[in-house]
Amino acid sequence: MQNRREFIQKASWTSIMALLGKFPFIAFAAAKTIKVTILFSNDTLSQIEPIAIDAAKNAGLGGYQARADLIQKIRAEEENVLLVDAGDFFYGTSYFDGFKGAVEIEAMNLMNYDAVGLGEHEFDAGLDNLCTQLSKAKFSALCCNYSFENVALNKLIKPFTIIKKSGIKIGILAVGKGLEGLVDDEIQQKIKCENPIKKANEVAQHLKKKEHCDLVICLAHLGNSNHFDPRISTKSLAKETQNIDLIIGGHSPNLLPKPLKLYNLQKEEVLVAQSGWGGSHLGRIDYIFSTEKKILSSNAQTVEIGK
Repeated sequence: MQNRREFIQKASWTSIMALLGKFPFIAFAAAKTIKVTILFSNDTLSQIEPIAIDAAKNAGLGGYQARADLIQKIRAEEENVLLVDAGDFFYGTSYFDGFKGAVEIEAMNLMNYDAVGLGEHEFDAGLDNLCTQLSKAKFSALCCNYSFENVALNKLIKPFTIIKKSGIKIGILAVGKGLEGLVDDEIQQKIKCENPIKKANEVAQHLKKKEHCDLVICLAHLGNSNHFDPRISTKSLAKETQNIDLIIGGHSPNLLPKPLKLYNLQKEEVLVAQSGWGGSHLGRIDYIFSTEKKILSSNAQTVEIGK
């Protein structure tokens, strides 16, 4: 009887092990992943207060306090949050007219922005003023296709930055439009603007291949509407580059409730996102990475600010 019982026990254990061998062990363990939340704004245009309640569009939305409150709430819920802006955070209201960007920079410091790109309106109060304001910034100011060799801004604006979140290495670069007709001639003559698609390719390759970034984000103040130059836009950037995973656009006033899904030169998916204008919305994309630091999935939304 004892031998029979031992035989049954051994046979059962052998059967269980054989069954387990047909399935990866991970199927019986909770898969460990890493979540990174990207928050973004663009073309906020010095809209410190909420948009006027009688405005034809986005009435009552936005405002720096409401944006700060929303960002703080998300940070309390998520472990790995990155906050960026795609340019034109200056210009448009009496706050900029009176304080020349000082209010915007201090507020963005308090919101703990990580990096910003440059739009043409950042130059509206002159190069010296922009230099003064960015010298107070606690975040990285980026642009890889503008050259400031003979201007003090050269020390304040970098082509890219790298930020780590729970071991995930995130490279951020930025590009801007050619400034002809968008800024004063005197300013334009002091800034050399190179082709943004060419420079984005160069920097993105460095970030992916040399720096081994797991996610590459481009802050692209290029516009994506038909009335802007279609040869150089966020859409053409996505299609004509490599090594960029996410493009956050600016310059055109478009709100994209969900990112566009385009394909680059290597036929790999690139997301193109944009959160409208005036700070009415905050963009959000949640990436899920494997423990091998590969992107498993992404989920995107734009959130109304102030409602």
